[in-house]
Amino acid sequence: MQSTSVGAESQNSLYEQVVDSYGPALDRLARAYELDADARRDLLQDIHLQLWRSFAYFDQRCSLRTWVYRVAHNVATKHVMRQRRIRDRLVNIENFDFLPGSDQAELAASQAEALGRLSMLIQRLKPLDRQIIVSYLEGMDASSIGEITGLSPANISMKVHRIKNILKRWFGEGGPNAE
Repeated sequence: MQSTSVGAESQNSLYEQVVDSYGPALDRLARAYELDADARRDLLQDIHLQLWRSFAYFDQRCSLRTWVYRVAHNVATKHVMRQRRIRDRLVNIENFDFLPGSDQAELAASQAEALGRLSMLIQRLKPLDRQIIVSYLEGMDASSIGEITGLSPANISMKVHRIKNILKRWFGEGGPNAE
């Protein structure tokens, strides 16, 4: 059996620290990869399980944040590839929640619709581009994203600029297939 870098107690402690620090970010990451609520819960559960397992081998050669995002993105990418094999389409618009009844219901609905469209467009990106833009939207800098993806910070900056332009064009045209 392979030796581990941390004990079970430390593994649990690291996991609890990650849940406290990165729980909402992991929820957003799962939402960026999966719109279907049930599938998203499964994905998030798988991310948490794999993170907990991974801490047995965490040797602190990178930051905890980098480790968390690397594991989470790898799990999410595998999930998407598995789902693509199972079903033809990834997007189900019926799962969007809108916020009726508030004073600014029209504005809220418009914003929710725009966020939903953006989420659907992000899901149509190639896995690496999706990983980069989701990390960017989580506020990570090019160096941190580079640590996760293995690309140089300059390459990450260039890709972020290109991806933003692609999303902007798709958003204005109604999607990647509107061309």
